[in-house]
Formats: sequence, C-alpha cells, structure tokens
Amino acid sequence: MPAMYKVRPLHSAGVLAEHLPTCMYPLPNLHRAPGAAAPSQEEVDPSLQALESRQEEILKRLYELKSAVDGLSKMIQTPDADFDVTNIIQTDEFSPLTTNGADLDLMLGKDYGALKDVVINANPSLPPLSLLVIHSLLCERYKILSAVHTHSSVKSVPENLLKCFGEQTKKKPRHEYQLGFTLIWKDVPKPQMKFSIQTMCPIEGEGNIARFLFSLFGQKYNAVTSTLIDSWVDTALFQLKEGSSKERGAVLRSMNAALGKSSWLVGNELTVADVVAWCALQQTGSANTAPANVQKWMKSCENLAPFSSVMKLLK
Repeated sequence: MPAMYKVRPLHSAGVLAEHLPTCMYPLPNLHRAPGAAAPSQEEVDPSLQALESRQEEILKRLYELKSAVDGLSKMIQTPDADFDVTNIIQTDEFSPLTTNGADLDLMLGKDYGALKDVVINANPSLPPLSLLVIHSLLCERYKILSAVHTHSSVKSVPENLLKCFGEQTKKKPRHEYQLGFTLIWKDVPKPQMKFSIQTMCPIEGEGNIARFLFSLFGQKYNAVTSTLIDSWVDTALFQLKEGSSKERGAVLRSMNAALGKSSWLVGNELTVADVVAWCALQQTGSANTAPANVQKWMKSCENLAPFSSVMKLLK
C-alpha cells in the first residue's frame, strides 16, 4: 500500500555520519590556561614527578627500617643469639656527673628576668626519696634556691621532712641562682611536678619526675642504654617497691646478676636507675636481706653524700 505522504530527508546519510559528536556536549579544559595548547601525553607535571620521587624515597627508608627491626627482633627473640647488650652499653658515651651540666635555657626554656622554678607536690606519707637524692646531686652542679612548704590539705608534716633540703646559710639575691627547687607537702595520690606553672600540665609519678630531673645533668645515652635505664626505673617502682614478696625476690636476683657484671645497674656510671632502685630498697626494708652484689652496690651509693643525707630522713 503506498504511503499517505512523502517527507524529504533533511540530511543525506553521509553528511549526518560525518557531523555526529563523540560526546553529549563539550566542556572547556580547566587544567590549562585559555588558548594554551593541550599538553601531549608524554609531558609530566614537575610537581607530580617530585611527589612520586618523594614517595619512592619514603618507601625505601621504611623498607630499610623494617629490615633493621626484623633483624633485631630475631636476635632478641632467639635464646642463643650472640647479642650482648653490655658491649653496647660500654661503648656508650657516659658523661660523669662532675662535668658541666645541660643548658638549662635549652631544657626549661629561656625566660629573661625570671628564675626557672621546679615545683613539686608530694605526699608526706609517701615521701619521694629519689627526688631528694637527685636534688642533692643537682645542688653539686647548679646554684639552686631550695624551699619547702606545707599545703593546707596536710595537717602535720614530720620535722625531718620540713628540713629535708637542709639550711641555706648563705642567702643570695634571687637572680644569682640558676634554678629554683620548691617542694610542697600536699595531699596528692602521686608526686606532681611543674617547671612552667602557667603553660604546662603537671608531670606525674616519681619515676617520670626523676627521669626529667636527672636529664638536667646533660648525660646522653644510646637507645639500648636508655631503654635499660627506663626498665630498671619501672621495675624498682612497680615491682620492688609496690610488688609482692615474690616479685621483690625476682627483682633482687636480677639486680644481683646485673651488678655482677658492672659497678652500677646500667654501665659503669651512676644513673637515675640506681637512685630510684636504692630508694625503693630503703623504703621496702629489703636492704638487709639483699644478695651480696646488691649489698656492695648499696654501700657504693651510700658513700656518696646525697644518698647518706637522705638516709638520715629514714631514722
């Protein structure tokens, strides 16, 4: 049947195919300036290339670090590994306590016209003996303005604790001192320290405060030695001082073995580990029953004036 009417085509098939678009609608290129030629596929953005190089360098360093850690873990986890930490300790550069101390401006911040004050709150029922020993050691190094006060939360403080810093017979103007050391007997669960009263949160715990104060001597240790010192400090406080009788016995045996290899707990110089451990032994009453090497080490500590002065507080 013939069509009702005939419609003439608008375009020929060839013209229509030639002008068909490849996308729904075009958009201007936002990644280059107007009128600039499109970059070729071979060109690479310099910033992207720098980022890729940096990523490759970081991945390379992470791989090297992972390899080193894996090697150390295998040595430590293997019981018969030829890994003697005492050899590393002896090669560490110890600076004796009689040399110049740390830069107090670098450690505590520089504040013109004001004395750097270390303020410690402590409970008189649990006096932090290690902090008193370190205070005496610091007095041998720096000019320290010492003071003891009693907070209103404490009803009474023994006379010997009120005079734990002794008497400062030679009073000097405040600006002539290098460091202020103030101890406040206060009803607190654990010792607290601040050296920048306005800007810092308190450092809590006898071990943490002892580590910080001992760092003012400027001694530098390698990673292994620092880890051993921290380990002995924690062991002395949490197992020797606060642990059970079984834990104390195990710690004393470990101390006896360590002191059979060196004069002090870590290496051949006095560290904060010796101070904290000695004080813990005195407070627990375990000094008289300690093994032979520990007894010898305790006498070495007591031959130093800061330790002997603290022993008077225990009587």
